[in-house]
Amino acid sequence: MPEHNTLLAELGLDVPLHDELSQATERSFQRTIGSQQNRPKAMAYFDGVLHGAHGGRIAELVEARKAGRKVVGTFCVYVPEEVVMAVDAIPIALCGGSQFTVPFAEKTFPRDICPLVKSTLGMAFSKTCPYGPILDMMVGETTCDVKKKTWEILADPTFHVMEVPQKKEAIDIELWRRSVREFRDKTEEITGRKVEPGKLAASIKVMNAKRRALQRLGELRRSDPPPISGLDAVAVMQGALNDEPVRFTEHLNILNSELEQRVAAGISPFAKSAKRVMMSGCPSVMGNWKVHHLVESSGAAIVADETCTGSRYFENLVDETATDLDGQLSALADRYLKVNCSCFTPNFERLDAVKRMAGESAVDGVVQYVLQYCHTYNVEAMRVEGALKGIGKPSLKIVTDYSEEDTGQLRTRIEAFVEQLG
Repeated sequence: MPEHNTLLAELGLDVPLHDELSQATERSFQRTIGSQQNRPKAMAYFDGVLHGAHGGRIAELVEARKAGRKVVGTFCVYVPEEVVMAVDAIPIALCGGSQFTVPFAEKTFPRDICPLVKSTLGMAFSKTCPYGPILDMMVGETTCDVKKKTWEILADPTFHVMEVPQKKEAIDIELWRRSVREFRDKTEEITGRKVEPGKLAASIKVMNAKRRALQRLGELRRSDPPPISGLDAVAVMQGALNDEPVRFTEHLNILNSELEQRVAAGISPFAKSAKRVMMSGCPSVMGNWKVHHLVESSGAAIVADETCTGSRYFENLVDETATDLDGQLSALADRYLKVNCSCFTPNFERLDAVKRMAGESAVDGVVQYVLQYCHTYNVEAMRVEGALKGIGKPSLKIVTDYSEEDTGQLRTRIEAFVEQLG
């Protein structure tokens, strides 16, 4: 019996089915991340974060709840984690990236919605998600139609929805600031604690330190040759959404120091001639390593991710100069509204970010990663392709889900794309 099965059983999980999920995830891990050569030694910690997501991390959260802390589940990088931390609660990402749980969602929900939502719901419906039983509050947001309608079905007094606007005009900025303040009120209600300026300032510093470490990782990936694979980088990012933030930052700084040494010594998992590729579009949440693996096993090196499990999570720091609560909440709202999701219209900021990142990372091409039925990223891919053409960067749009059924077809297309680069 795996180490934490007794705890999972006490939480009401279907332990035999959870074991099957764990085995499926482990096979995917070994086929992708685990099969790489010449990995940084410090990646061992982040491998442990992935493996502990349904084990050791759950045990930590259960102990924290016994000590009186609350746990807040999130589905999107728009949720200001600083506010959660300021009331001594713990934010935790809930999105699922495994095909294993998708069929359980399809028994109830339409098949033609995105795999991220189906995988996440499937974990809950199949009683294989250990986070559901220990959550005191869940936070959804209005970044897409599927999520908005799903939240209606899941709604209960502990489910809060943040209103993410669709534009960035003055009236939208005010709407978003109001949404952040309402979120503050809800966290105070759930936890029974007040968001005080001193505690919020401290949590802002913690998250800014984490973002600086992730930004440093992003800069190191631009080296030629890169000292770390794109697969390992996305594994770090997946851990960023799950791990305790101070501990995560400490270990990321250790990894960054090792990567600096590898850059100085010219150590890389790739040949010097490897084509440089940027991923752009939908997130690759924990359990989902398919497209990154296909790109890098085709001979290319992924050196940047313009995604929610990439630059969107760590770009832009929160202004730390405000000392009063209103000023701090406005600074938080301003930082989070700079996240360039495809839900915005028009979305010139994202086009500018894609071009800037492609240039900074000196990429030979861009793979646009679009999850099936994610209409905003799928349609916006045309504008992204046009913007990249304007700076001489070719791109390839991949539309896929979490299954392995299209792997052969995708490999053929990706290999052809990589071959034509440079």
